[in-house]
Amino acid sequence: MTDKTKVTDFPAFAHLHVHTEYSLLDGANRVKALIEQTKALGMDSIAITDHGAMYGVIDFYKAAKAAGIKPVIGCEVYLAPASRRDAFEVDGTRYYHLILLAENSTGYKNLVKLVSLANMEGMYYKPRIDKELLREYHEGIICLSACIAGEIPQMILRDNMERADALVSEYLEIFGRDNFFLEIQDHGMPEEKKSNAGLIALAKKHGVGLVATNDAHYLRREDSEFHDVLLCIQTGKTIDDPGRMRFSSDDFYLKSPREMQSLFADHPEALANTVRIAERCNVEFDFEHRHLPNFPLPEGMTDEMYLRKLCEDNIHERYPEITTEIRERLEYELGIIHHMGFDSYFLIVWDFINYARSQKIAVGPGRGSAAGSIVAYILGITDIDPLKYALLFERFLNPERVTMPDIDIDFCYIRREEVIAYVKRRYGDDHVAQIITFGTMAAKGAIRDVGRALNMPYADVDRVAKLVPTELGITLDKALKESADFKKLYDEEPEVRRLIDFARDVEGLPRHSSTHAAGVVIARNPLTDYLPVQISDGTLVTEYDKDHVEELGLLKMDFLGLRTLTVLSDALDNIKKSRGIEVDLHKIPLEDEAASKMLCEGHTGAVFQMESQGMTNLVKDLQPEGFTDLIPLVALYRPGPLGSGMVKDFIDGRHGKKEVTYMHPLLEPILKETFGVVLYQEQVMQIVQVLAGFTLGQADLLRRAMGKKKHAILMAQKENFLNGARAKGIDEELAKTIFDLLTHFADYGFNKSHSAAYALVAWQTAYLKAHYPQEFMAAMLTSIMDTNDKVSVYIDLCRRMGIPILPPDINASSVSFSVDGEAIRFGLAAVRNVGEAALKNLEEVRAADGPFTSLLDFCSRIDMRTVNKRVIESLIKCGAFDSLGAKRSQLLKVLDQAVDMASAMQRDQASGQMGLFTEETMGEAEELSLPEIAEVDKPTMLAWEKDITGFYITGHPLDAYADKIHNFVSLEKVLSGKLRDGQLVRIGGLLTAAKRIATKKGDTMCFAELEDFTHSIEVIVFPRVFYQNVNILVPEQALMVQGKVNLTDDGAKILADTICPLAEYQPEYYITLHEAQENEATYGALKDIFARYHGSHVVYLHLIDRRQRIKTEPQFWLDGSTAAEEAVEELLGKGTIRQR
Repeated sequence: MTDKTKVTDFPAFAHLHVHTEYSLLDGANRVKALIEQTKALGMDSIAITDHGAMYGVIDFYKAAKAAGIKPVIGCEVYLAPASRRDAFEVDGTRYYHLILLAENSTGYKNLVKLVSLANMEGMYYKPRIDKELLREYHEGIICLSACIAGEIPQMILRDNMERADALVSEYLEIFGRDNFFLEIQDHGMPEEKKSNAGLIALAKKHGVGLVATNDAHYLRREDSEFHDVLLCIQTGKTIDDPGRMRFSSDDFYLKSPREMQSLFADHPEALANTVRIAERCNVEFDFEHRHLPNFPLPEGMTDEMYLRKLCEDNIHERYPEITTEIRERLEYELGIIHHMGFDSYFLIVWDFINYARSQKIAVGPGRGSAAGSIVAYILGITDIDPLKYALLFERFLNPERVTMPDIDIDFCYIRREEVIAYVKRRYGDDHVAQIITFGTMAAKGAIRDVGRALNMPYADVDRVAKLVPTELGITLDKALKESADFKKLYDEEPEVRRLIDFARDVEGLPRHSSTHAAGVVIARNPLTDYLPVQISDGTLVTEYDKDHVEELGLLKMDFLGLRTLTVLSDALDNIKKSRGIEVDLHKIPLEDEAASKMLCEGHTGAVFQMESQGMTNLVKDLQPEGFTDLIPLVALYRPGPLGSGMVKDFIDGRHGKKEVTYMHPLLEPILKETFGVVLYQEQVMQIVQVLAGFTLGQADLLRRAMGKKKHAILMAQKENFLNGARAKGIDEELAKTIFDLLTHFADYGFNKSHSAAYALVAWQTAYLKAHYPQEFMAAMLTSIMDTNDKVSVYIDLCRRMGIPILPPDINASSVSFSVDGEAIRFGLAAVRNVGEAALKNLEEVRAADGPFTSLLDFCSRIDMRTVNKRVIESLIKCGAFDSLGAKRSQLLKVLDQAVDMASAMQRDQASGQMGLFTEETMGEAEELSLPEIAEVDKPTMLAWEKDITGFYITGHPLDAYADKIHNFVSLEKVLSGKLRDGQLVRIGGLLTAAKRIATKKGDTMCFAELEDFTHSIEVIVFPRVFYQNVNILVPEQALMVQGKVNLTDDGAKILADTICPLAEYQPEYYITLHEAQENEATYGALKDIFARYHGSHVVYLHLIDRRQRIKTEPQFWLDGSTAAEEAVEELLGKGTIRQR
């Protein structure tokens, strides 16, 4: 009796069927909370069995271990009904479920293999394994028959007990009697009662162990409603849709052992077996050892020997004269690299960078702290001399903190894949993979997702989402504290409270997996020896994220594609082609008057890192003279320094407007270059070294502690700092003040090595733009050919630089943008309908037989199978034949005739009946005369250009209204998100699309697209405004739109309230008066001007000191002439009158 009571009061149980947040948008158990609840419920072990993937395994393992809970590593895999390779259903079934748990390290490796192969070979709706794989990789795995979606339960539910019986025998044969269990569940579903009865009978017949599980998808019973919302987000359904996917009860939570004992009181062995299985499962992860790939070494060499040899072989290319300082730094670095076991790491990086350079693939000068290494510089991994620019090796590789070095490399974004392909060839396809990343639901997105699931009106959800502050890392809990309006809605409106509470539940949950933009892992053995992988776009991708990949000791690197490197490479090719000279970017002067003048005047468009308005203003304030002046710019232009006063102190110090002082004489050599401002992390390290005698390694540890605000470490380090300063004779109060200041500046400090590397790229782009503008801008345009908005921006920039943009030309154009004299010519790849084969044929024919002389000559010489009539029509319409002297209208008129004649010639030539240029053919060609007809009008010609290339080339329909549009708010400014929501603005542009829809009330409204010279924006026209302007809301209309800015997660839009044709729009005048000008004499003089230049343009007086705006009477309106504006400015001063 006592024993029985003990079982009842304290039933031993372990959950072996659990879905975490990594069963994406299906599991709602956050890992940390799951472990906490497991402990709270008195259990000492728990499994992770996410659907078809192992994404959450490392997080789960670490959280469990930290809490003293035993982690059981598993997966609920999908099992194909026959072969995993079958891309079809069998007996109406795509897949079954099966629970697999790793018993030991062999079992973990086999589980990894199974999950990986399911993704690589068994994808059909879901990643599936099959019995063949189970037979091969069953060792060390404990198998449970799964929920009612399992194969055996499904046979029972289909009343096929004979098949179910056979399946039990088959699973026993695969896994063995000790490693296969029949799983019973009870969530109150009738199907489970039937399934359980069959499973219990089979267990008895075959002597197989029973296991009781609960299919835990969420933490507590009350979470079932939130889980229902999560499923709606996953499936795109709403909570009121009766046909949606939903769970049948609220029982799918993490039940207590007592609840499980209550459900399965008749089967105590099924509960006891869960604990026995958990006790058997012992998987341990090794986070201590590294698994660097084996670098292929020359015979007789060790990693250390070969790295040293490479340094000695290449040192003279970087340093013609080897000083003591250079030699000591090299020896010091090589010693630390070897001591830390990273010789092969440097060899691996050197090898693929060397390959890239050998293939003329552009490589960046460095990124991050790696530029602080002289070994990296000598090997050509970086291009910044760490000695010349005082960059610290310890910031990159700290001998007192043994972590994997981190060298991130920028490559030409087009050819980056070639480098990754080389690495795969070098180390093996199955040793190299890209790295997974997870998109999570952020605050505003969570509100919108939940709002859709709850089927709330868009406007209501939008109103709530917009009240969440727009700041990096904002959470809904933080928003409730910071936004009074958001909190007010939450407190006062029950429906809003429900929305926000559900949004808080889903906020931060992984929404989907994707591939990290740059991360690549390289392993010593096949990757599936360490972690599961899946396939994305034909490439292996790890199922663990970058941090977990590194924790497992694998080599992770970032292969970044940097568009600017492609631009630089293409620009150099353009210079060689157009000017016949080779420019070596390593040898350009690092101070240059033309480049400096261009930057100082604020002409920063297309210059790397310098393009934004804020950065442009900073450049103008700083007045850089060369490359070294750009280094601090990269570090200064960040929210911290910009908001702290550091930028002003730096600039004032640079220009002598402020006396630069130092708190201690020892600080001057360190802070002199930044005018007393602690700008770089390296300076923090040097100050601690000089003032307190820290090694640079210790200084780096302190810097990291400061940055992460680790209080306990900081206090211990502060004591060390004060002791060191005291030993150097520094006043204790001063030492405390300096330490506190350094702690404060650690928030703003930037990595100088990274600043220097990116400043070099910025200088290279500035130099090329200043000296080779056509070649540089042609390369820039080519790099963004696939993004229409950006091409328009840079075409506009070219025009402002005085560089003409010429249309495509059959004789002069390359595939991409090219230099044509002082102009830039559109590439033929920009022409719609012109495919790769057509371009190749055109270039080959032109190269072989010279320029085309006429339309018939063109049609006769090119292959009509690849360059058909439709392609030729596109070329004519966009101006590619203009240089032949014929009108576009004429060529279109005779196009059918030319194509027919050319096709006949090519057919005859192919059949051997006649030569291509016989007298008869030439006679026919002469007969192809052009009709005397007028050219199409300019608007038609521009419309053709836009339709065929995506751009207006020989002009713009808005050119006639440029002055009016200039006085409006630019679309670029609206789209930047810098204007406040609801702000009234006036914009101008061309209507490019207008989609009419019916509202719920049956009225018509319109979603329109308005485009100016460089950008486009969506304009929403509600019924009242639509009916007032129905006749002008048609494409190709040039319009003025006044309306309110509407900021959404999809970007800024305009809610129109006034619309009129730009041709009819009368600009209004705003005249500014200060209080001192508000007198009789001024008003009298203004009246004279109004009388002299009287017209129909409305005039407003802006009394700036009184903050008043007055609309004048019609007798005081102006005629819109330049003379009127000049007269007002002569009276009141420059800039006192403006149009809008």
